[in-house]
Amino acid sequence: MKNYVTVLGLTLTFALPHAAYAQSVTPPAVPANLAVPASSHAFLLGRGVGTQNYVCAQASSLGHVAWTLFTPQATLFSDEGGQLTTHFFSPNPAEGGIVRVTWQDSTDTSTVWGRVIASSTDPNFVNQDAIAWLLVQRVGSRVGPTGGGTLAGATFIQRLDTVGGVAPTTGCDGPNDLGNKAFIPYTADYFFYKN
Repeated sequence: MKNYVTVLGLTLTFALPHAAYAQSVTPPAVPANLAVPASSHAFLLGRGVGTQNYVCAQASSLGHVAWTLFTPQATLFSDEGGQLTTHFFSPNPAEGGIVRVTWQDSTDTSTVWGRVIASSTDPNFVNQDAIAWLLVQRVGSRVGPTGGGTLAGATFIQRLDTVGGVAPTTGCDGPNDLGNKAFIPYTADYFFYKN
């Protein structure tokens, strides 16, 4: 009987991260252009902590340079502090390798790739010293190698409640600065939706 209780306790311990996905998620108010379709419902909230990573690159104007985002690098956590996903840029197999914003589940390694379809810096919502809020639409997904599909069904992702992450104002002033990199800390809430 004692061994049965121990096994049951261990089973429940390992089941907890997935149980957190079933919690009720209530997104905050957002600018109108970031609203998801009425048929969508939020199923996962991840509190992102990481960096927005910039490189000094040629700007569209000849002879000018500008900070350009080359990838975010973040980990998303539950409210209880459990790791949910990692967040970065990667090639999307569904689009022939186009590099897209990516989230990968930390437990089952299911993955979703997305394309930004709307952004907002509306001062009624977004702090002036923070990166924009975003609405991202799925453009590819994959289940994990053992069939886990936590993120594979996601249809939209919102990046909200951002703090920090804005490109620096110095260090990319002329051609001599090409290739300089800046890793800027940020936090954000990521809301995942499915139909």
